[in-house]
Amino acid sequence: MFRFPFVLIMLVFSLLSASLAALEVNDLYQANVVVDSQDREQRQQAIKKALQGVFLKIGGKKSVLTHDVLKKAQKKASRYVSQYHYQRKDEELSLVVSFSEDKVNQLFKEANLPLWGSLRPQVLLWLIDEQGISRTIVASDADTVIPSSINDFSKQRGLPIVMPLMDLIDNEQVVLSDFWGYFPEQIQQASQRYFADTIVVMRVSDSSLVIDTEKNETAIASSNDACGLLCEQQELAIPKVLDWRVFTQGILYTQQYQGLDKVSLIAQGLSDITELIYQSYALSTTAENDFIIEVNNVTSLKSDMQLFNFLIDLSAVKALTLISAQGDVRQFKLDLIGSKASFLASLKLNNKLTQQLDSQLDGFSYAQQFNVQQFNTQNRAGVDFNNDTNDQVKIIVLGADDINKDELNTSKADVKNKESQLDNSTLVTNPTVEDSNNVNANAADELTKNDQLPILTETKPPLTIVPKMPVFYWEQG
Repeated sequence: MFRFPFVLIMLVFSLLSASLAALEVNDLYQANVVVDSQDREQRQQAIKKALQGVFLKIGGKKSVLTHDVLKKAQKKASRYVSQYHYQRKDEELSLVVSFSEDKVNQLFKEANLPLWGSLRPQVLLWLIDEQGISRTIVASDADTVIPSSINDFSKQRGLPIVMPLMDLIDNEQVVLSDFWGYFPEQIQQASQRYFADTIVVMRVSDSSLVIDTEKNETAIASSNDACGLLCEQQELAIPKVLDWRVFTQGILYTQQYQGLDKVSLIAQGLSDITELIYQSYALSTTAENDFIIEVNNVTSLKSDMQLFNFLIDLSAVKALTLISAQGDVRQFKLDLIGSKASFLASLKLNNKLTQQLDSQLDGFSYAQQFNVQQFNTQNRAGVDFNNDTNDQVKIIVLGADDINKDELNTSKADVKNKESQLDNSTLVTNPTVEDSNNVNANAADELTKNDQLPILTETKPPLTIVPKMPVFYWEQG
């Protein structure tokens, strides 16, 4: 999957330019499975598990594993293997399986499921861990199980995730209360050195975010008195709450969960975030569209060849035709796999071909600002509706089952009246460890059942003038 250690990837990205926010993820069609021996029966089971891992990486969401076409393929997983070998690392034996890209893609086409290409957004994860009255931003090299579990998730899902270094530079720029209170401008400023395409702020708490704080504090105190040296083992039995916020492509997403296992809650949050990103960048295997674009600054034969190769190599482009060449301007007809929106979204992950603003819009920005105010702990939806600056952002609360779809255009005043009803609507309760897996599955299913996510509040964006033909600028070299 990734060829460099997790920390090394992050160090590289802290030094490179912002143009490398996206990563070309290799080995999407390869998976490693730990085995006890090289026994044939174990190998067959490992190959099946490896194929499931590949389906998940290129399918983007857990629900693909239950599709009839892919379920049938899993029973005969060996048919799709291109090669395999065993490797031993730190006394651990694993089977490394590579699958045929063409055969796997054909399965997704038969199942009418979209594919997630290899160019994927870089995700920066700020994770604040609150234990009692202590709060800490978890660093990439923290001496806990959290960084390694996030690294494992990153490999398994093919999503590049980095955590902050929390070195001298971060300590000068990062104010913990800015992240806990979700102050967007300060978060953006502190995140600039990592050049991430998507910024995630995640909070996990066993105290202030838990609903019945007083009862929980009493339980913690009595537990500490009783367990002594065993308190670290008892910690898992203390209720915990995790919430996260993602601001990507002009939309703020937020969700909250409750459970007993911190690592499981983090994994569930990352899984839901991965599915959100997948929805933006996945390409349909059946939909095909003609799309004409204009590209400026093509000034030489070398540039012509570079541009042509760049476009034809995009996973969203099935075929490419040059229809006009005048001066340094080229017009192309693209035969797209999937929608135009997915194609344009994928272009945002590179700096070689950038869309140009219409001349009538010079001085204006398409990007909306982070104008969500401080997190209100009394508002479980995590949104302060009392501030007028929220008119500029679309806010989507995931897991809010009691939100009526007929109320998508609810006015701001109506939303204020319903705040009390939303206090517990985004909370997924996990009363026992045994119930945790069921809750996680339900949360994932909620995302997959509705491609149109429930919108909590939305305001009309400012009027913009869109050119009839998208115009792009080619960065030569």
